[in-house]
Amino acid sequence: MRAVVFTEPGPASVLEIVDRDLPPAGPGEVRVRIVLSAVNPTDTGTRSGRGVPDGIAPPRVPNQDGAGVVDAVGDGVTGLEPGDHVWVWDAAYGRADGTAQEYVVLPRRQVVQMNKEVPFAVGAAVGIPALTAHRCLTVAADGPSRLTPDALKGRTVLVAGGAGAVGNAAIQLAKWAGATVLTTVSSKEKADLATAAGADAVINYRHEDVVARVRELSKTGPQIIVEVNVDNLRQDLTLVAPGGNIAIYVGGEVSIPAFQAAFKNVSLDFVLTYTTADEEKDGAVAAVAEAVDSGAFRVGEEAGLPILRFPLERVAAAHEAVERNVVGKVVVEVQQP
Repeated sequence: MRAVVFTEPGPASVLEIVDRDLPPAGPGEVRVRIVLSAVNPTDTGTRSGRGVPDGIAPPRVPNQDGAGVVDAVGDGVTGLEPGDHVWVWDAAYGRADGTAQEYVVLPRRQVVQMNKEVPFAVGAAVGIPALTAHRCLTVAADGPSRLTPDALKGRTVLVAGGAGAVGNAAIQLAKWAGATVLTTVSSKEKADLATAAGADAVINYRHEDVVARVRELSKTGPQIIVEVNVDNLRQDLTLVAPGGNIAIYVGGEVSIPAFQAAFKNVSLDFVLTYTTADEEKDGAVAAVAEAVDSGAFRVGEEAGLPILRFPLERVAAAHEAVERNVVGKVVVEVQQP
């Protein structure tokens, strides 16, 4: 089988396609024939040597997320059989083998069945973005631990960066859960995408006063803020409702105006989907799977998340596109469905 490998950290040019033996599915494992492999910023970070540390040294096959078809199941595996359509998560975290290869073997827990009418692009696009978004939307102590329809009914959510992959997922999942969703973007094109994702109101922070607009749109302020930029923290503390929560899912350095936060009894959480507790991750996977199968999570320009496709032979270009912060979801076409 063909597999993308890097033997040392570096630029996208370190990626090469090699031939490997077909891996067997051991007890409790599932072998998936990968159709689409998604590229996330943490995938390019791992390849470059600046990613999330997981103790695994090269050679490695990159990419955490993907979608495909069950090819074989090992002893003890239940609930899946060859031919099932599936999406996978965290394939390359703590392991040397990600989804940028024709077949990947994973523990049963990391292989999620999806309805056969769901496009593979949807399955490839969930993973890190949707699981991150789910945790951001449920990390508050007074909120639901798992999203379901109406779980956030009556709440207002502010999503910073609504045209990004996590922002798009947060908008779609929050709307599915019944929230009123506000979002910020930096351009008219991104505003169109955030609107397509389902946001109730879109604020272009380059041309509008975000604080004034949010106060106009929400009497109390948002109960939940999903934040992509730590530099926005002071603004978030001004906007967030008393007792609200701010969930930050990116790195960076930040000083916290503690009295301002304390005065409102605000909780501040930092989110990394890789290291969430098993119970939290399982709840997120179950909720996202339900949203996917119900048609509540969509992809494509009409859903605010353009799909940018690259053949396997151009996997380096796919990684470079993510490093350029291209708008949309980058996927690698590994095999035909």
